Amino acid sequence: MPEAPRTTGATATASDADLLARTVIAVREAASALRERFGDVVPYRTRKELMSALAGNDDTALGILRPALTRLRPDAGWVEDELDGGALPPGEWWVVDPAEGNVNHLHALPEWAVTATLVRENRPVLTAVHVPLTGETYTALAGGGAHLDGRSLRVSPTTDLGLGLVATSQARPDEDEEVVRRVGSSITAMLFDALVVRTAVPATLHLLNVAAGRIDAFWQFAGARADLLPGALLVAEAGGRISDAEGRPWTPRSESFLAAAPGVHAQAVDTLSR
Repeated sequence: MPEAPRTTGATATASDADLLARTVIAVREAASALRERFGDVVPYRTRKELMSALAGNDDTALGILRPALTRLRPDAGWVEDELDGGALPPGEWWVVDPAEGNVNHLHALPEWAVTATLVRENRPVLTAVHVPLTGETYTALAGGGAHLDGRSLRVSPTTDLGLGLVATSQARPDEDEEVVRRVGSSITAMLFDALVVRTAVPATLHLLNVAAGRIDAFWQFAGARADLLPGALLVAEAGGRISDAEGRPWTPRSESFLAAAPGVHAQAVDTLSR
C-alpha cells in the first residue's frame, strides 16, 4: 500500500528542473550500488528463494533512494509496492522502481535500470531513469522535453507500421488467464502487421527506446505505475502519443497501454483492437 503524504500541497519549494537534477543524483547512486551486486547468475530453487533475492536488490536501492528523495520532497507520499496500480490520492507521490528488470539482474542479463518519478495530482511531472551497464541517464520534465544525458530525444518519424519495430512486455509474472491470452493474441496480430516484434521485460527499457526513436511502438496489458509512468512521460515529452490499446486517453486506471510514434499510432490501435 502507498504511504500517504503528510500534506496534499503540490507547490514545489525548488524548481522542478532543479528537483530533477537532484533526483538524477539519487537514481545514479542507487544504480551504482546495484551495479556492485551484478555479475554471476544468482541461483534459486524455490519461489521463496527467488523472492528473497529480488528483495535483496530492492532493499539495496531503496536504502539510498528513499532517504534521498524524502529529503527532496519531505511531504510527498511514497509508493511502497512497485507492482501497485491505479490512481493515487491527491498530492505529490514518489513512484519508484528500485530495480526495474530485477529478474534480469539476477540472471546476469543487462536489461535493468533504476527509476524515480514524481507524480503530482496523478500526473507525472519529472522522471529519471539510469541504465548502469550503458551508463545512460534518461530524464523528462513535464513541458521541458525528454533527454538522454542532456541530448534531446525525439520519437521515430516512421509512418508505416509494416516497416516498424514494436515491443511488448508482461506486467506481472502471475497474470490472470484472460490477460495472458490477450497478450498472446496481440503479439500474433503484430507479427502480421509490423516488421519486427520484440517481447521482453522490463517495460521501461522498451519505452526508453520509443522515446529515443529506436522502436516505433510499445504496448502492454495491465501494468503498474512504476512500470509505465517513467516511460509515459519520456515518450510524451519526446513527441510520442500515449493512449490505451483502443486509442482512448490513458490513465493509471486503464487496462491497457500504448506508446507510439504519431505516424504509426492509429495503425497500432487498429492492430491491437481486432
